[in-house]
Amino acid sequence: MSVTSLIDTALDRSVVLGYGWPGLLVRKALPDWPDGPVRMDGKVVLVTGAGSGVGLAAAVGFARLGASVRVLGRSEQRAEEAAALTREQAGDDVDVRPVVCDVSSLAALRDFTTRFLEEEDRLDVLVNNAGVMPDERQYSVDGVELTFATHVLAPWVLIEELTPLLARSAPSVVINVTSGGQYGQQLPAGDPESEETPYSPKKFYARTKRAQVVVTEKWAERLHDQGVHVHSMHPGWADTKGVRQWLPVFRAVTRPIIRSPAQGADTIVWLGAASEATENDGLFWHDRRPRPTTYPLAAGADSEEAREELWEYVSSLAHGERG
Repeated sequence: MSVTSLIDTALDRSVVLGYGWPGLLVRKALPDWPDGPVRMDGKVVLVTGAGSGVGLAAAVGFARLGASVRVLGRSEQRAEEAAALTREQAGDDVDVRPVVCDVSSLAALRDFTTRFLEEEDRLDVLVNNAGVMPDERQYSVDGVELTFATHVLAPWVLIEELTPLLARSAPSVVINVTSGGQYGQQLPAGDPESEETPYSPKKFYARTKRAQVVVTEKWAERLHDQGVHVHSMHPGWADTKGVRQWLPVFRAVTRPIIRSPAQGADTIVWLGAASEATENDGLFWHDRRPRPTTYPLAAGADSEEAREELWEYVSSLAHGERG
């Protein structure tokens, strides 16, 4: 292993330095830091959860590269605000358009994807970034635990429904934005929505992010032959509206090293434009490098039975076959 790889790995395993801004700055100074991102003129990018934080920063980054960006918000007002903020930060000459969908609702997702397929000629990059962390256990309009509906079911449906457009634009990229917190959780075998687990915002958030990584790998296997390359990534510790709202103590403790939203979004934008994303499939990225999806000293790996159970369960929800 080279010296630069040793430094990079040490940052990753240290968590504190690797997930904060010092890790990103050190990695950028290493001689093998990947080049890019490159221009994306003529390409179309869809970003969910684009109203603030990492999602907004990603939308701004893609727009600055010349991509035509669709910023998805839960309501027309939120989508318009996201588009205005993106233009304000990226420049008036960018092509940024608001699109509306409550991603926790299956009916809203179906309506949205139907419209999107009718209105768009291509989709080069899909970024699934929308996230929630309710203080108490909540359910979507479909009766699905809200964190699971937003982090796992919604990306699943968007990928499935938009595959024809992604395949038409191949090679195309799907990026599921997850969390380093996923290392601390395993899939709850026999209980995909964690109904038998006492509700904990942080635990459910991390657990559904773990599920998101697994679903990413499953989609990558299925879509490879169509030229659709599916990856997941985590942004490190970024100073977002969600962190300020849901994790105020964590933000206070990490404030000296917490990343800006743009620093958190760096790998999203790079992946969307980089050839590395279309030369590989199903990887879990952080700071422009693929990372292990599990660590022996953390939660460890999931069984293949639990992974298959998750896929079949989400598929049944998406297709209205829930028992």
